[in-house]
Amino acid sequence: MRTFVHTSHPARVLFGSGTVGDLADEVRRLGGSRVLLLSSPPLAEASARVRDALGALVAAEFDGATMHTPTGVTEAALVVLKEAGADCLVSVGGGSTTGLSKALALRTDLPQVVVPTTYAGSEVTPVLGETRDGHKVTRSSAAILPETVVYDVDFTLSLPLPMSITSGVNAMAHAVEALYSADADPVTDRRTLDAITLIGRALPRLAADPADREARADLLQAAWLAGACLATVGMGLHHKLCHTLGGSFGLPHAETHTVILPHAMAYNAPAAPDAMRRIARALDVPDAPSGVYDLIAALGGPTSLRGLGMPEPELGRAAELAVATPYPNPRELTAQGIEGLLADAWHGRRPRSPEPAATDSSPARLTEKVVASFAHAPDARVRALLTGLVRHLHSFVAEQDVTEAEWQYAIDFLTRTGQLCGPTRQEFVLLSDVLGVSSAVDLLTNSRTPDTTPSAVLGPFYVEGPPEAAHGSDISGGLPGTPLWVDVRVTDTAGVPVEDAVVDVWQSNKDGFYDVQLPELDGPVLRARLRSDAEGAAHVLVDPALGVPDP
Repeated sequence: MRTFVHTSHPARVLFGSGTVGDLADEVRRLGGSRVLLLSSPPLAEASARVRDALGALVAAEFDGATMHTPTGVTEAALVVLKEAGADCLVSVGGGSTTGLSKALALRTDLPQVVVPTTYAGSEVTPVLGETRDGHKVTRSSAAILPETVVYDVDFTLSLPLPMSITSGVNAMAHAVEALYSADADPVTDRRTLDAITLIGRALPRLAADPADREARADLLQAAWLAGACLATVGMGLHHKLCHTLGGSFGLPHAETHTVILPHAMAYNAPAAPDAMRRIARALDVPDAPSGVYDLIAALGGPTSLRGLGMPEPELGRAAELAVATPYPNPRELTAQGIEGLLADAWHGRRPRSPEPAATDSSPARLTEKVVASFAHAPDARVRALLTGLVRHLHSFVAEQDVTEAEWQYAIDFLTRTGQLCGPTRQEFVLLSDVLGVSSAVDLLTNSRTPDTTPSAVLGPFYVEGPPEAAHGSDISGGLPGTPLWVDVRVTDTAGVPVEDAVVDVWQSNKDGFYDVQLPELDGPVLRARLRSDAEGAAHVLVDPALGVPDP
């Protein structure tokens, strides 16, 4: 049993869809009646929605929030606050707007309600980073912590995919550094690993469909969990370095976190091997630093400081600034070591934990070498698919302890399957059907449109664009068979008839072959496309020899 002390910070959280509707009640609960609404110009639409929810409670607005919370901006907002006689702060946006709210609360002791639109996580921390004269200073105080956080998934749907990716990796950075922090305990460990797992799974789903509400909800929960860890334990090299690059060199916040994270992990890996193993397991990758880098690259996120506009001659000065003030970190900090880290990050090199010995022939090393071979694939989606496939295949081989004889049998089976394939016969599609892969892909596709009914797996004999036919047509083309009249009725999920719905029908010949298996016939034949009438109905005559047609 491990003995530990855990500190939790009080916060009230509203989570869900449409929760901004409760915003006015939250302000009144805190005793507020005159709100200063904080935002930034890119968030005009979100700010308007919050303004509508607050109604007459809005006393004034300030939309000048900017990155790294410059004290000059805070002082300008403070003037607006005092002139309006505001007694409550409501902010809508990401870390920049939240930072401004915190800076004002620290100076006025006013209550805060935060509506995040990104996955920054700073909304649940008592931490504030302010920039003055090109230097960013971080402080922590109970007066900084917002009283209420309103997580409304609807407010993240318009966040562009590139920003969603970098913001999600920013949240992951909080969790990663919390895991190897000297202040970590079993409670923060659980939160960090849950956050890393959620982010690692949700970001690829979001890249595939930016409107995936469940993926965005998972990212918001992960940001909350990771931010709660950031609130209770000290951060190390990664955060110090990002604050230096942002405050002193003007680099964008989330993008800088995204570029630096895998390199900071690689630097600390020798001194935090257990944390790296746990992160790798959470992400289902063999190596944590390179796994995070591969995830970012596959998603199309930024991977180099050069791409963010960092001047290469300034890397040395950035390293000196990053080690000027001592702070806890798993591995000893040296200016030379940090400059090497920054050089790798500037060039966008793929990092990894220290290389195993050249003689190491472990499965993990093999997996890593194969995955590395995809690093320069031009298509990010292909790279992500191949990377995931290899990792899952290698894990399956290891978990099942596959023998050489079993492997050879599988190769022979696939070889025989391929030998049976030809212009009129496709056995691999049938193999996909038997293994359920075809249905799995179809179900996943259908899940992205939950308001529609499930579709059918089209199968190997479907042909796009069959000839249009009138209702009651005989599609057999005079071929022998048993006549069969088919009635079709198409409705929506409420049972209302759907007019002009597409109904494709196809049948086999007397020997059980479809037209795609009959090269001597000019196709498409034995198939037709009908469109439903005002009653959602369609009718067709077929003459199948075996079974029934596939509508």
